Amino acid sequence: MDKKYAAQEAIAHSMMGSLGLKLIEEKEGFVRASMPVNDNTSQPFGVLCGGASLAFAEIIAGYGSYLCCPEGFIPVGSSVSGNHVSSVRKAPDVLVYAEATALHLGRTTHLWNVDIKTGNGRLVSTVRVTNFIVKDKSESWK
Repeated sequence: MDKKYAAQEAIAHSMMGSLGLKLIEEKEGFVRASMPVNDNTSQPFGVLCGGASLAFAEIIAGYGSYLCCPEGFIPVGSSVSGNHVSSVRKAPDVLVYAEATALHLGRTTHLWNVDIKTGNGRLVSTVRVTNFIVKDKSESWK
C-alpha cells in the first residue's frame, strides 16, 4: 500500500506506534491488527484498559476507512461506542487482536464493527465506529 498513512514513519509517530499496534491484514472493508497488553495499554490494576481498546478500535476502523477514501479525502471519527465483555491481564507477549469489518462504506460516512479478541478467540470488546469522510485540508500529508 503506497498511501502515506501506512508509512512506517507515520505509524511510529502516532498513537498507532505509542500503543504498539501492528497491521496484520488489510483489504477493502476489512482490517486485522494486534495490540500488546502491556504497561502502555493496561490499567494500574494490570488488566487491559477499556480506553486503550476503544482507541485500538477507532484507529483500525479509521485506517480501514482511509484505505477506501478517494485521493484528497481522509476519515475523521465521529462516534465510538463499545462494550467490554471480558478482561485480559498484562504479561509479556500477550496480544489482543482487532478485526474491523465495514458495515457501510458511503460517500460521506463509513460504519465499522470492530471485535477485539484474545489469541484463542475469546471476545474482549465489541465496538462500533462511525467515520466522516472529509476533504483533507492539512499540508502535513502532502
